[in-house]
Amino acid sequence: MSRISALDLPMADPLPDQTRKYFDICQEKLGLVPNVLQAYAFDIDKLNAFTAMYNDMMLGDSGLSKLEREMIAVVVSSINKCFYCLTAHGAAVRQLSGDPELGELMVMNYRAADLDPRQRAMLDFAAKVTKESSVIEEADRQALRDVGFGDRDIFDIANVAAFYNMTNRMASAIDMRPNPEYHAQFR
Repeated sequence: MSRISALDLPMADPLPDQTRKYFDICQEKLGLVPNVLQAYAFDIDKLNAFTAMYNDMMLGDSGLSKLEREMIAVVVSSINKCFYCLTAHGAAVRQLSGDPELGELMVMNYRAADLDPRQRAMLDFAAKVTKESSVIEEADRQALRDVGFGDRDIFDIANVAAFYNMTNRMASAIDMRPNPEYHAQFR
């Protein structure tokens, strides 16, 4: 088994039944238990907090599609050079879009991708949240409204971008490694 991170934090043993069931669902649906979950599994309360936030943000009700949320994750991770998230969420963009080239463009430079104006505005905003959030002003939010996003959507864009800024820093700080399976998926 390849290493999960640079830290020696073994999973809780035994895992609570609810956690074991969650990991079994991951294995069934994804063919793996993402290393990010295993990295948090030394402390079940931390794991539960992380998964609750992730599941709400990435799978919950939103005007943003799952692909759009994954695109935000990849753009933020590209700016932050987060190996874990680029690998894992790049695979998700390839899967959800059915377009391996789009997944690679998101990783390298989303501005080179053939995006519609709505997607471009969304990703430009996510990039600004990542690089210079302190200078975001009403004109930036209005640019999103002008391409069809509502205020709830703007909240969701900012929330996803902020979440991945946090997770990128965590993954980099502990040298979290992506599951090897991600590298070859959906190409």
